[in-house]
Amino acid sequence: MNQELINAVEFIHKEKNIPMEVLVDAIEAALITAYKKNYTDHKNVSIDLNMETGAYHVVSRKDVVAEVEDPTAEIDLLTAQNYNPAYEIGDPFDEDVTPQDFNRVGAQAAKQAVMQRIRDAERGILYDEFISKEDEVLTGLIDRVDHRFVYVQLGKTDAVLAESERMPNESYIPNERIKVYVNKVEQTTKGPQIFVSRTHPNLLKRLFEEEVPEIFDGTVEVMSVAREAGERSKISVHAKNTDVDAVGSCVGARGARVEAIVDELNGEKIDIVLWDEDPKVFVKNALSPSQVVSVKVDEDSKSTVVVVPDHQLSLAIGKKGQNARLAAKLTGWKIDIKSETDAAEAGISHD
Repeated sequence: MNQELINAVEFIHKEKNIPMEVLVDAIEAALITAYKKNYTDHKNVSIDLNMETGAYHVVSRKDVVAEVEDPTAEIDLLTAQNYNPAYEIGDPFDEDVTPQDFNRVGAQAAKQAVMQRIRDAERGILYDEFISKEDEVLTGLIDRVDHRFVYVQLGKTDAVLAESERMPNESYIPNERIKVYVNKVEQTTKGPQIFVSRTHPNLLKRLFEEEVPEIFDGTVEVMSVAREAGERSKISVHAKNTDVDAVGSCVGARGARVEAIVDELNGEKIDIVLWDEDPKVFVKNALSPSQVVSVKVDEDSKSTVVVVPDHQLSLAIGKKGQNARLAAKLTGWKIDIKSETDAAEAGISHD
């Protein structure tokens, strides 16, 4: 092993933070593999490697036996005692069997082993970096788009944005910056595979954490999120301190905070509602912007019947049922909406 490779190993050890013993083990394993591939005289071999000088020796270990059956792994007692009379049957016999022409083959094998270890280490470092960022929002650069994925550059690696994770109202253009939610990180033979999303409900939650200091510091808490990406979302918030306006904190002065998030989500409408432990109040709030006359709760079936003014029925239900559907997701309660006229005909009294 030449001085250049020794220097390279030292550099990698320091710069890549790869333990020296890991590199040495990799080189020794590669030298053994190279020896066994090119030479078959000895079965059990190890490497004696001096990292200061770069010198190495192939050492064969055989068992001392009375009668040799496998000459690649055994040596007879008489031959062994020619080296040292103290040998007895059953002793291990070590011998330097380094071939004269092994230096070139060994150097190439050592180099390949070090390079492979570098690749493995870099993959490991990348994986460790991104596994800690699961459930976070990162800003990346759209690298390229094909029929399967949008590839988003996140530092030294690309994340993949599948079609199912894309917002229907967005176009993805190379070199544009984009915020993505890290949905999952997997380790593969080619390195970490990072899956990101633009549709996940937690993207909305994380964006509010970034934009609203009161959420980031815990003064205001996001209780639940319901989202139909690219169209409309609802988010419920709560502050333990009754002096804090949880909804107002999220809206911001002149709507600046929520508008910044709407812009990031390409115009997705966002309803911010006040969470309440009373399901009647929470369901009423969740159906915003419609007015609600009364809410009847069935705890056993976790369902509610909501009565709204006749002229508010279509607003409460929403286009294609979207408002009612999001409110149900947000609260975790089934919601049956009736107009005052229909409620009266069904004998449902107002609270």
